[in-house]
Amino acid sequence: MPSTTVETPPKPDGASLSHGLKQRHLSMIALGGVIGAGLFVGSGAAIAAAGPSVVLAYTLSGILVMLVMRMLGEMSAAYPSSGSFSAHAERAIGPWAGFTAGWSFWVLLCTAVGLEGIGAAKIVTGWLPGTPEWAWVALFMVVFCATNLAAVRNFGEFEFWFAALKVGAITLFLGLGVLAVAGALPGTDSPGTSHLTDLLPNGGEGLVIGLLASVFAYGGLETVTIAAAESENPVKGVASAVRTAMWRIAVFYIGSMAVIVTLVPWDSPAVVEDGPYVAALDTLGIPGAGQLMNVVVLVALLSAMNANIYGASRIGYSLVRRGQGPKALGRVSGGVPRTAVLASSVFGFACVLLSYWRPDDVFAWLLNMIGAVILVVWIFIAVSQLRLRRRLEREAPERLAVRMWAFPWLTWVALAGMAAVFVLMAREPGTRVQLYSTGGMTLVLAAVGYAWQRARARS
Repeated sequence: MPSTTVETPPKPDGASLSHGLKQRHLSMIALGGVIGAGLFVGSGAAIAAAGPSVVLAYTLSGILVMLVMRMLGEMSAAYPSSGSFSAHAERAIGPWAGFTAGWSFWVLLCTAVGLEGIGAAKIVTGWLPGTPEWAWVALFMVVFCATNLAAVRNFGEFEFWFAALKVGAITLFLGLGVLAVAGALPGTDSPGTSHLTDLLPNGGEGLVIGLLASVFAYGGLETVTIAAAESENPVKGVASAVRTAMWRIAVFYIGSMAVIVTLVPWDSPAVVEDGPYVAALDTLGIPGAGQLMNVVVLVALLSAMNANIYGASRIGYSLVRRGQGPKALGRVSGGVPRTAVLASSVFGFACVLLSYWRPDDVFAWLLNMIGAVILVVWIFIAVSQLRLRRRLEREAPERLAVRMWAFPWLTWVALAGMAAVFVLMAREPGTRVQLYSTGGMTLVLAAVGYAWQRARARS
């Protein structure tokens, strides 16, 4: 039976947290959360595989993400919670579902913190050769752990300015790119459609690889619904963020891919070696393009580290408040779950150490284990929304400040899309191991969560 532990007002699971995030923080977190390092760097592999059809790949995966965000926004506006989809899954399906979704996402975020720290350190050591990479990782971990240990408004301020830099950079890139494509950029000839003649250079298989790469590039959008619980007006904040998700995805992701494949040949080695944005800027003859984009990528990585420590600590705190983890993680001081912040940071730094000590076995295994977690989370979101929407319409229709489009049909369309992605992952040798490893972790967590649920019901 679904749990009632997150149902009872007036104390939702985030009641002891502060509400220090202002609307400008939440708006910029929502805006900047779309622009991650995966967009600047990871999209190169997608372009190399799919060619110009990468635009179609990002459009298809973008539509799926829009549907997921709309569902999540509907539930988060009705039930603001620092546990976000984990709390919604517990409310709709049962404690085992909240346990599974929450702890798997916690592992994903903490591991991502380690990966982002390593990536950021590599950029800095490229500028300052001879400096130890581990020292930079340690510095970044200390800075963002300290930021998150302080008042939540500090996290909000960091993310506000990080997001502003990312948004400014991508907007400038798109502006220059559109001018170049139109032939209006001085000193640059328009390529026209010369790079778009072969839409599917690697056939359907290339499109599939590009589609899978694009799906996972959208990770990070969920943070805004976690942060909303600590904002001045959670319902308004979530509603605003979700309603603008469509144009943000269309402009930043799909628009960028369209500009890049128009300006640069899809099979240019620079697309993968230097990154697609650097390759495009080099084509335009922008001086210092490589270093400029390295600064932007560094900002994106540091922003992701900051946001993921925040998200992991709040998910962990929410789980503990609902009786699904060590009680120590639920301690709050000054409106901040500081023990959860420290635990999340320590796990993230442990991932960094594993990448140095055991890169070929333990760390590789950990990366495979989290490879498809975001899809598991999306499935929990869709199933939870199917159940909660009907309950809300019966019991509290006034809470539906955000409504899923064409319910329930588009929810089922989204679930079918997620199932299709799973099938595609199972077909590809490069992603099959991730699918199986994530599936194994999910089954273990579900079994533990169900056993805990049964034990709690008997007590």
